[in-house]
Amino acid sequence: MEITSKMVQDLRERSGAPLMDCKRALSATGGDVDAAFDHLRKAGLKTADKKAGRSMAAGRVGATISPDGKAGALIALSCETDFSANTTDFGDMVAKMGAHALKHRPASVEAMLAQKFDGASMTIDETLKQLVGKIGENMQLASMAHYANPAGRVGAYVHHNHRAGALISLTTGAAADKVDPLLKTLGMHIVSSKPTAKSRGEVSAEVIEREKTVYRESDDVKGKPAERIPKILEGKLEKFFQGIVLVEQPWVMDPSLTVQKAVTAALGADARIEAFSLFQAGA
Repeated sequence: MEITSKMVQDLRERSGAPLMDCKRALSATGGDVDAAFDHLRKAGLKTADKKAGRSMAAGRVGATISPDGKAGALIALSCETDFSANTTDFGDMVAKMGAHALKHRPASVEAMLAQKFDGASMTIDETLKQLVGKIGENMQLASMAHYANPAGRVGAYVHHNHRAGALISLTTGAAADKVDPLLKTLGMHIVSSKPTAKSRGEVSAEVIEREKTVYRESDDVKGKPAERIPKILEGKLEKFFQGIVLVEQPWVMDPSLTVQKAVTAALGADARIEAFSLFQAGA
């Protein structure tokens, strides 16, 4: 069967593979478009398997917020180089994954990879591996988060280099035109200050005890009188919490305020941060 340019172009649009790969696949399958598509899928999976162990130090973070501002999703997709991360194909994949996570709310990264995009025949994992075959770099869905807050707003901030971003769920009765700018600034704060917990209750007892052990064995504590050590440890722990607990961190716009006090001042006493996620591509 003659392989026409239209057959090649149609297969390219369907598979996303380069034109020459589409032409070779059609030639190998005698012009059977479905068989050629499967041929390309298998080649993409094989290429992805070969590249699976390669380091991924680059990537993109993308955020998707629902039109009503009540839900949102955050995606971190890793790859090997910034060159690939900045391609249209890679950016489109991040956006598509974000929209999927927002709509379908998968329970985990693994669950999401096993799902199919709306109307697609392949799983997201297979689609991603196909993109690996096309671009030629190892890729991985590193992180995924989604929030819904009917009693408040969900907002996000992605840094200008697309390497870091934050997603926040905030409960408040304040108007959207007051909440949304604050959520963006709060996202900037999170990306800059890198909290690891929303409140002290989220810091495990093991982490706290490890910090205490480090402080007890430090030179500036061991030399102090025994009766003063508990007070010294308490002070050091306070500084520790202020460094990692979001609501206790100094507000990036006014360090004289904590994050919680800044949120309260802007939105009222009933405003509270419900959850946040911080992703860094390639980290």
